[in-house]
Amino acid sequence: RATAPGHAFAPDSPWQQELEDNFPFVETEDQMAAIAAVKQDMEQPVPMDRVIVGDVGYGKTEVAVRAAFKAVQDGKQVAVLVPTTLLAQQHLATFAERMVGFPVTIRGLSRFTSASDAKEILSGLRHRLLQTGVQWKQLGLVVVDEEQRFGVEHKEHIKAMRSHVDVLTMSATPIPRTLEMSMAGIREMSTILTPPEDRHPILTYVGAQEDKQIAAAIRRELLRDG
Repeated sequence: RATAPGHAFAPDSPWQQELEDNFPFVETEDQMAAIAAVKQDMEQPVPMDRVIVGDVGYGKTEVAVRAAFKAVQDGKQVAVLVPTTLLAQQHLATFAERMVGFPVTIRGLSRFTSASDAKEILSGLRHRLLQTGVQWKQLGLVVVDEEQRFGVEHKEHIKAMRSHVDVLTMSATPIPRTLEMSMAGIREMSTILTPPEDRHPILTYVGAQEDKQIAAAIRRELLRDG
């Protein structure tokens, strides 16, 4: 990767500053350091391969939002890969909310996307990302959330895309191989250890049907001494 030609993104624009000023929270020191490191990587002519490690709610997504916005301003496409439909919906809402008012097209694609919408989205991109023979018009940045939750086949596709495209991986629980590669200097790593100010515990609402499924799963585990 270090010898592969990559795209050197332009320095921050006034729009970048405007987007960042609209952030409704105070950035932590760790978060700012991670953002600065990502931008520095992106401005180099070598493809970025950086892992952002931090607990849930510590501000990893905002790092990705700013990197994505920087990429699209250079006329590049950005792909955000997530392992679940719920995460896909959450990220879609966050990115759309943060980039409202800017000329950026943000679309979500998951198994819940209708066939007609999927066809329209894919014709705009060229092809679905985790399939063989992917052809994007101007892919410049790939953001991978929770890499350890993707299957082996998907990881191989992600790996195949790394050679010329900037890659930003976010993880609350990085796999040992990722940590090892970071320690060896193969992949750069930024760690966000500081919780945001006034951070509250995350409450997750579980509906009645899901409640029954969870209870059944717990009972199964207890029966098998799991």
